[in-house]
Amino acid sequence: MEEQASIHHADGDTTPHYEPYGWHHWPAHPWMSYQFRRALGETQEGGGAVSEVFQTGSRIDPGDLDSWHAEWLITAERAHERGDAAFAAGHAQTARNCWLRATNYYRSAEFWLEGTDPRRLATFDRLEEASQKFMKQLTPPAEIVRIPYEDGAHLDAYFLRSPVGGARQPVLIAMGGLDSFKDELWYIVARGALQRGIAVLAIDGPGQGGTLRRQGIVNRYDTVVPVGRCIDWLEARDDIDPARIAVSGTSLGGYYAARAACREHRLAACISHGAVWNMAELWEHLDENAPIVRHLTWVFGCPDFEAVKEKSKQFTLDGVIGEMQCPYLIVHGGYDVLGVEQATKAHDGAARAGIDATLRFVTEEETGADHCQHDNPTIGQELMCDWLADRFGIDQSALSV
Repeated sequence: MEEQASIHHADGDTTPHYEPYGWHHWPAHPWMSYQFRRALGETQEGGGAVSEVFQTGSRIDPGDLDSWHAEWLITAERAHERGDAAFAAGHAQTARNCWLRATNYYRSAEFWLEGTDPRRLATFDRLEEASQKFMKQLTPPAEIVRIPYEDGAHLDAYFLRSPVGGARQPVLIAMGGLDSFKDELWYIVARGALQRGIAVLAIDGPGQGGTLRRQGIVNRYDTVVPVGRCIDWLEARDDIDPARIAVSGTSLGGYYAARAACREHRLAACISHGAVWNMAELWEHLDENAPIVRHLTWVFGCPDFEAVKEKSKQFTLDGVIGEMQCPYLIVHGGYDVLGVEQATKAHDGAARAGIDATLRFVTEEETGADHCQHDNPTIGQELMCDWLADRFGIDQSALSV
């Protein structure tokens, strides 16, 4: 698989059009267009309505990050309020649908805000409010939990039991990456896992979600520590199968998950939903003025981009991949706008070390070829959850949802 695309340069065609990696709404603003594509793709998993997404996009000035926030916030609040009204009227299913859409609209609304901008936490508070209203209406209801971490801190998380998983269920510890967090994981992997009888512990690890926003806990390269704490927490329960605990990470979480699996041998399987072999290599061609850079400095806890690049040198699988003892799956967009080289390096490094490693590139013909299948998250979810169900010995034909 050759390098085929890059998000670092504007497309020559400045009109909205379809690319192999999906709908390109504002080609002159590739980073913002990428985030629009992400919101659009997640509509098919309940994270929005196509018309609402395009309506919001029609109001946004793509060169104005404040415009992005304001317009997504309007759409989010409308969906949230409609959900509240529906619930008060006894229309629980409509309420669930609206709250789920609102959650993802809030995620878009807060995305480009500075970490220190008070609007960011305020928007995230509303996001979690809508998300948890939805989660509590699941069957069985999700548990809003805090995983004990270090020095009195905790990891914010949701524990979701499958309605078809039986008394002692296998579990997937799921995490996001640089900018995705526990609430977005419903659209990416959680729903598919629950359908296949697999419980989910969706976490905000260091540098993610509420763990970053409320406690100021930035990311770390040795992700075995937070993942190990999650396993400790799970093993104290009597409703999970400790022999069938897996971990997945999306985007930069693909590194987080794999690095944890190299050292945490209680894991039965590992999934990189978007692979990263050496994080420092990701930033080699990134313009320090790109909008994503201010998010990087916040998540890494660094004063500037140069410090981010220096810290990133610790974030590598080179030299540790051979310690992984569980089966390893990489699902990666074949036309990933961040490139495909990292996935190939991660798979080849694992294979050389004798790891049971599988690399699945998703092609433009089947759609889902974008980074983490943002243009078609359903296919990524299916590939990951079917693989995991097979590894856990689950007969899906015997399940019903």
